[in-house]
Amino acid sequence: MEKIKKILSNIDDNIGDDIDILIDFLKIKSISTIPEYSQECFKAAEWLKKHLQSFGLNTIIYESEGHPIVYCEYVSDKEDTKTILFYGHYDVQPVDPIELWNSDPFTPTITEIDGQECIVARGASDDKGQLLTFVQAIKYFIDEYGELPFSMKLIIEGEEECGSKTLPKFLDEYRDKLSANIAYVCDTSMWDKDTPAITRSLRGLLSEEFEIIGPNRDLHSGEYGGVAWNPIRIISDIISKIYTDSGEVAIEGFYDGVKEVDKNILESWNNLNFNRKEYLLKIGQETSSGEKNRSIFEQTWSRPTFEINGILGGYTDQGTKTVIPSKASAKITCRLVGNQEPDKIIDNIHSYINKKLPEGVVVNFKGSDYCKAIEFDTNSYYFKSASLAIEEEWDVPPVYTGGGGSIPIVEVFKSMLNIDTVLVGFALGDDRIHSPNEKYNVLSYTKGIKTWVRIIEKYI
Repeated sequence: MEKIKKILSNIDDNIGDDIDILIDFLKIKSISTIPEYSQECFKAAEWLKKHLQSFGLNTIIYESEGHPIVYCEYVSDKEDTKTILFYGHYDVQPVDPIELWNSDPFTPTITEIDGQECIVARGASDDKGQLLTFVQAIKYFIDEYGELPFSMKLIIEGEEECGSKTLPKFLDEYRDKLSANIAYVCDTSMWDKDTPAITRSLRGLLSEEFEIIGPNRDLHSGEYGGVAWNPIRIISDIISKIYTDSGEVAIEGFYDGVKEVDKNILESWNNLNFNRKEYLLKIGQETSSGEKNRSIFEQTWSRPTFEINGILGGYTDQGTKTVIPSKASAKITCRLVGNQEPDKIIDNIHSYINKKLPEGVVVNFKGSDYCKAIEFDTNSYYFKSASLAIEEEWDVPPVYTGGGGSIPIVEVFKSMLNIDTVLVGFALGDDRIHSPNEKYNVLSYTKGIKTWVRIIEKYI
């Protein structure tokens, strides 16, 4: 349509303004995990509210005990229009280690990396840049048409990076307002800088922390060494036996509910342009720690994992302190797939740890949290229309990938609201998400806006 061509042309003509808007947004230090930045999170919510209202969208800020949620609602006056729900988040990860950044994390810098113009800042890719591809597309569409071809609910939260504690309360209170035909989330990646992707599945996530208590106080290793149970030694022993030599998790029942991937999907993954050796070398590795008979794609997209994310215990400052600590703790997470049942898995983990404890040694479990894995029907109208729109913008069809990570809200949309989600994102594997020098390619940003315009156009 001619108006769509005009919108796409307008985006090209005004991309400098769009970049300035993103830069302004990125300057806000909306780190949700650190309490000292709570006012910055509120500032980010206010920024979004003002921006959405600037092109006529009815927007409120929902406040609870956590960081605020920005909620926007648009109701079409046309008959038989669809209703879409869009989700994003404005909060970002902490910036440490700060000394590894090449520039201030909240002073966005435009630079060239591997021949591509990029915006470097915390949150550039996860998720402020991604979020604004959709928001700016809506703005351009309203500026040109004066309306949208659907009704819309827009949820932008500020706690995605710290567990989304406020979101369930919001969804419960607003449940009657949130019915929709489909949800869209822009928090995923392309296959490479030239090949877009739609994520067909997401692994679930289970977390737990446990504390081992040995002696009733810290002890002098000269007096009690060789006698007292050292909790760090016990944790090390427990962890060392989690994986078998073939890379499988040794916990009983861990693979119950894990499905094999359809042969046609496996074949499409095998046909992707991928160099296993280069992939591993980029992270300083030469071999994979996962299941020996599985491809990298299977290991990251369709197989479960058990990871130790942190261990704490004993003396960790400079120098030596000859102490046998009374306590030591470990944080663990599991990526879940298929029909794995989190409650059953956590019970089996607890049982596994308890069986490894010497008599008189105690374990305290701090409390688990989880979301289940999820998979979508890519033959539905919403996936097919999104695929067509993406191909029109990128000149190649998107590949259907699996998501190695978890986006808990997607599972909630399905379980609470019975809404499927189309996951379309424009991040790249080298965006350094959650790491120093996070970046977002300018091309990902500009073509991301255009892609959403084309997806929206399919509703006319």
